[in-house]
Amino acid sequence: MTTPLKLNGRLTIEDLNSLPEIPIEGITYDQMYIEKQPICPEYIPPDQDIIPSSKRTAVIDPGRICMPFGAMWAAVGVHKCIPFVQGAQGCTTYPRYTFSRIFREPVSIATASFHEDTAVFGGRKNFIDGLRNLIIRYHPEIIAIITVCSSEIIGDDMEGFLEEAQEELEEELGPEVLDGVKFVITHTPSFAGSHVEGYNRAAATFLKTLAKRTTPNNKVNIIPGMITPGDIREIKHILKLMDIEGTILFDISETLDCPLRLPQPMPYYPKGGTRSEDIRDMGNSLMTFALCPDQGGAGAKYLEKRFKMPAVIGPLPLGIHSTDLFIKSLAEATGKPIADEIKDERGILIDAMADTFHYTMGMRVAIYGDPDIAAAATRFCCELGMEPAIVGSGTESKQFVKDVWATAYEYDRKPIILNGSDMFEWEDYLKKDKIDLILGNSKAANVSKEADVPLVRIGFPIYDRLGYQRRAYVGYRGGEYLLDLIVNTILDSKFPDDRVQQ
Repeated sequence: MTTPLKLNGRLTIEDLNSLPEIPIEGITYDQMYIEKQPICPEYIPPDQDIIPSSKRTAVIDPGRICMPFGAMWAAVGVHKCIPFVQGAQGCTTYPRYTFSRIFREPVSIATASFHEDTAVFGGRKNFIDGLRNLIIRYHPEIIAIITVCSSEIIGDDMEGFLEEAQEELEEELGPEVLDGVKFVITHTPSFAGSHVEGYNRAAATFLKTLAKRTTPNNKVNIIPGMITPGDIREIKHILKLMDIEGTILFDISETLDCPLRLPQPMPYYPKGGTRSEDIRDMGNSLMTFALCPDQGGAGAKYLEKRFKMPAVIGPLPLGIHSTDLFIKSLAEATGKPIADEIKDERGILIDAMADTFHYTMGMRVAIYGDPDIAAAATRFCCELGMEPAIVGSGTESKQFVKDVWATAYEYDRKPIILNGSDMFEWEDYLKKDKIDLILGNSKAANVSKEADVPLVRIGFPIYDRLGYQRRAYVGYRGGEYLLDLIVNTILDSKFPDDRVQQ
């Protein structure tokens, strides 16, 4: 006979441990009461010798994830493309879980399923078997082959493996089947960089493999970086208002935020994503815009070098100044006038900034995120009259430091810049300073609670709130949404209820 539960239905850890056995009907979360107990009665500052990340061999609370994830993100934005990870199952399980947490969408990622014998004999057999299964069962148009730490360390010759696989599979399946599949290899060992570099490398390898020069198409190329589906829809909105045709590389707007319509055919592919023929045609465009210098800049530089195509690399069009630069560059490249609707959107954002300046003026802000989003957020905060006090990024970037210092000089600010640092160091600076607001991703949530500083979520990843992937932060309309988010967060935390309406 099981021990009856308490009448109030709440069990402490001691209650759970005292049960002779778990009831057959189980114990629900509502019946559990787990009180968090601090390790020590009060906050004890860490040894100052271990604060700077440059003095440590260990990373504490990293602000980045593995390089292959960035390449997988890119591949998911291509129509009927399946990433194939040359590594162990865990190297696909975590990314699939992460995509699901952020976008609430299932993502197909294949794996070579490395085991102990693979580390000794290499991954050739797993690779060929994996490609065979993928082609027969899923009929992809593109297979994005992505290496990981293990396959790079043991020295898998991916280019040689692919040649062998194509010869073997052509004989088995026939040339007409194999000719319908394209292969793109991206080398992404995590010990050489973060997810930012993974996306950057994927942009270059996809264009090197697929883009060709034929007939000029009077289009512009957009390499967006790791921004949200809502952001990409906003970029499409701007192009439509200016009557500009554009090709967006790695278009996740309808692959990571796609409609649920039944019945769904199997194998299932979202209708969105950049099509292979559009990537091929990117070699014929007027100009390439890489919105994020560190996430896609390599692709723009390749097109510039290979096809003599002008490239505009950054900044991310967030806020007034950076969006102005993007709009003007589009107009100059295409000869199209700036639409009145866009001018009105700009005016609405400026009006909103004027309406709320007394809330944002002088607020000290701590910012953390990927280099491109952190630099863009720094400038937008300055445009709002705020003072960026600490600006950090988990991925090291010279362009990030250059952009933040340029903004700081222009607005006479003196922020602490943490380049390639971890959140442990950033958190220590935040707790020593008087900070009014945090701009960062979901990894800053615990710091926000502990330091009692409100958090405005922006950037990657945001997994503890629903719907952020559908919102736009770029463009004038995206700036308006972000401004509302910032001001409402300030009102919630800094003003008593009887003064909010004032």
